[in-house]
Amino acid sequence: MKFNWVACEQDCRGWVSAVGIITSDTPRDFEDFARGRQLGGATVVLDSSGGSVNDAIALGRRFRNLGLLTTVGVSNRGGQASRPSVAPEAYCESMCVFLLLSGKKRYVPEAAHVRVHQIWMGDRADDAKAASYSAQDLMIVERDIGRLAKYTFDMGGAGDLLSLALSVPPWEDLHELSAAELKLTNLVTTDLIADVLPHVDLAGPAMAGMTPKSQDRFGEAEQTSAKSTKTAEAVVPTGGVAAPATAPQK
Repeated sequence: MKFNWVACEQDCRGWVSAVGIITSDTPRDFEDFARGRQLGGATVVLDSSGGSVNDAIALGRRFRNLGLLTTVGVSNRGGQASRPSVAPEAYCESMCVFLLLSGKKRYVPEAAHVRVHQIWMGDRADDAKAASYSAQDLMIVERDIGRLAKYTFDMGGAGDLLSLALSVPPWEDLHELSAAELKLTNLVTTDLIADVLPHVDLAGPAMAGMTPKSQDRFGEAEQTSAKSTKTAEAVVPTGGVAAPATAPQK
């Protein structure tokens, strides 16, 4: 995930653009980005197909500690002839949804796509039905579901969010949350964009229509990660010795 500050005019504070896959490097990258900036109470505009479960949880807790606000969109820095804006037709999928939940206030545009599914073993998510699983694998998945559940409730999310996400296996399409489900899960806390992005324009339909689907927008390597939920240690322990852990992903 890449972080950028989108500067605005005098009557607009600006916001953080957060784009791409959440990896084991993302929390550290955010700390590097935040160093020397007064980010308390700022807004994060998310455009992501998800990624590492545990790293997303760590990043989400950092967002909440800073009192950040969250929304979904594609940031347009503008130019000499135009002011910065946000195109609403963007994607927040998988663990991005739980980053969205970390916002002190949360707004989702009507044109945005917020989609969820189960967490899964990272090295077997691409062919989950054909893969084999051990008791260790089940322990890892259940452990991370527990971590995700605690995080969800700590952030003020509803159990309905976990129920909806955990009902969609990795071999099925992600479930897109309806407007009613966004409120049921408590992902949305306001219907007013001004509560998270005051004095900022939403880009018009022409620009929003140019925004491709998330798996087309990101690179080929990231497309693979975006296909399905991933979790915990991707490398299976062998020979009775645990292999090095990789970042849990979703």
